[in-house]
Amino acid sequence: MSDETVGKPGSYAAWAALDWGNEKHAWALQSADSEAVEQGQIEATPEAVDVWAAGLAQRFGGRSVAVALEQARGALLYMLAKYEHLVLHPVHPTSLARSREAFSPSGAKDDPPDARLLLDYLRRHPERLRPWEPDTPQTRTIQFLAEDRRTLVDEKTRQTHRLRDRLKLYFPQMVAWFDDLDSPLVEDLLRRWPTLPELQKAGPATLRRFFHQHNCRSNELLEERLQQIRQALPATRDAAVIQAGVSLVKTLVNQIATLRQGIADFDHQLAELFDQHEDAALYRSLPQAGPVLAPRLLAAMGTRRERYQTAAEIQCYSGIAPVLE
Repeated sequence: MSDETVGKPGSYAAWAALDWGNEKHAWALQSADSEAVEQGQIEATPEAVDVWAAGLAQRFGGRSVAVALEQARGALLYMLAKYEHLVLHPVHPTSLARSREAFSPSGAKDDPPDARLLLDYLRRHPERLRPWEPDTPQTRTIQFLAEDRRTLVDEKTRQTHRLRDRLKLYFPQMVAWFDDLDSPLVEDLLRRWPTLPELQKAGPATLRRFFHQHNCRSNELLEERLQQIRQALPATRDAAVIQAGVSLVKTLVNQIATLRQGIADFDHQLAELFDQHEDAALYRSLPQAGPVLAPRLLAAMGTRRERYQTAAEIQCYSGIAPVLE
């Protein structure tokens, strides 16, 4: 259905709104042949939503029903997307918040009134809404993978900061010796020798073999590192600090290793999907668009580029548009 028909008399058999909730979804409905607004709640389960959607199809003979949602992505939107007679209209939370301020000066959020507000917004401001038109499955898979990869990277960074903070308590030399505490080298070292005294007990030949196995083959750097290990002094001899620190460090090292492997798996999937995408060459041609950035650019822009009428709209979407004060 085209944008021009949104909200016009006869374009929909009814207008509806669903306000998402953890346990129940509040709904409001107005049919095209009535001024009355119906309201109610349904359980937040796929089965209950299916009964509600099927009831609308039966009641209105399969004709299109416009449905407003306060989410552009989320469980409820994807749950409703499978019903052909429902035309989904995501409403930005900020827009709904402004409407709430206008009709409820206290600003209190309450699900049934919010469902009514969503319905009012759909009916009063159709020119501000566009029917949700999902991108291709391939593009949306890349979008999900790119976003989830970013989440894993952020989580690995967070766990690495925790590792650094704990090492500073009882083994600060590790922070000084290695810039990348999330590397496989540091992971294996801390697993074998989680404290300075344990590391110093290892013989020079053992340490040389260990560093060679991790591609540290510069003799000058290796000998300097071995000397630093021999000359280092424990930061503390407090058994409580050391024992608790070792336990946490081992756990963090395992988490970081798992996250690193997860990121590598996501990179592999993204590379395969991106290579098969029809727009791969376009995004690879952009300046500085490497194997990580190019799929992320595709994820941000998608293949439905008619959504953006001007460069300014893209700037606003990406968050780089200048703000006037």
